[in-house]
Formats: sequence, C-alpha cells, structure tokens
Amino acid sequence: MRKALVVALAALVAAGCAHKKRTTSKVPAIAPIGHTETGTASWYGYPYHGRPAADGEIYDMETLVAAHRTLPFQTWVRVTNLTNGKTVDVRIIDRGPFVDGRIIDLSHEAARQIDLIGPGIAKVRLEVIRAPANPPGGLFAVQVGAFRGQAAAERLRGQMAARYGAARLVPRAGSPPLWRILVGAETTEEGAHRLAAEIMEQLGEKNTFVVRLDNP
Repeated sequence: MRKALVVALAALVAAGCAHKKRTTSKVPAIAPIGHTETGTASWYGYPYHGRPAADGEIYDMETLVAAHRTLPFQTWVRVTNLTNGKTVDVRIIDRGPFVDGRIIDLSHEAARQIDLIGPGIAKVRLEVIRAPANPPGGLFAVQVGAFRGQAAAERLRGQMAARYGAARLVPRAGSPPLWRILVGAETTEEGAHRLAAEIMEQLGEKNTFVVRLDNP
C-alpha cells in the first residue's frame, strides 16, 4: 500500500496537478467539558516507559496518564470500558495511538484498573471532565504514513508537500524510530477531517487520521 501511494503521488506531481497552498494561523482549540468519543482503546508500556512523552514529561506507565491524537495536553478524560462498565480518569500527556481505528492509548496502570491488560484492546467511551487552565493554540494535520526508514519518509513528505502545501516528518522514539508523515496545518479539526477525506478520495489511502500539531 505504501509503495502504491508513493507511485500515485509521483504521478500526480509529475502531471503538474496543482493544489491551492494552505495558509493558516494559530488559534485556540479547546476541548469542552462533557465532550465524548466512542471507539477502541489500547495500552502501552515498554519501550516507552521512562522516556519523554510528547508534552516533555517522563512517561511513567504506572501513573494514570494516556495518549490521545488531538486533545490538548493536561486534559483529564474519564474512560469507561463498555464491556464491563469500569471507569478510570486519566491525564493526556502524549500523542497516539498511531493505529487506525483506535482513539486512546492508556498507561499500564489505567488499563489495569478497567481490566484492559488481558484483552489488550476494548471498546470505550471517553468523556472530557477537566480542561487545561490555559489551553494552547492548536493546528491539526493528517497522518498519511509512518516509516522505519527516514529516507523513504522524506520522499513521501516532499511529494505530499508539493501536492498539499504543507507536510512534515515527526519522529516517534524507538530503535529504530518511527517517522510519521503529517500533512497540512488546519486551524480546526473539521478542516483537517476535510483534508483527510480529500487525500483518501484522490489517492485511495484509507489509513489516514487527524492529529494535533503541538509544535506548529
């Protein structure tokens, strides 16, 4: 699929398919109290335990924290396991999960409290119960791929930038690291979802999802 995507992109660029360059400004993006989402949760521990999370603090998998793609850091979320009704409150400090179809990655301790360790994944409902006092500005992008090799990721980044006007590489710590390709810089999640739909329609790439740009 990745190889086919690269080929399709190269053909589009070579054919001179123009696309309006996207210009944006940094604006606040606030997660309202009571906002809910329903989807699949997973959990993560090693090798990320003891490493810096996306907000800069050290990830401790035995604390009640989690990763979310778009909620501002320091947002508190109540997670309900819909298979057993158990709940846990977690603080968002990291970005993820980077698997299509999942909406939150819980710490080991948070997963343990709602009996998620054994099955590994479960259907959950998220509810925002506390927002950060000073929410940061927010821009949103579309993840279109992830590579273990930086060179391959850079080729795709360049092709996406030529087509959509903005694309960047964001490394995910590992050995080797995972190089994620993020396209666009939209001022709203809705705008980023429209861009994702456009990419899927034009390129046939289904494994896309919206993420927050914490360092635009």
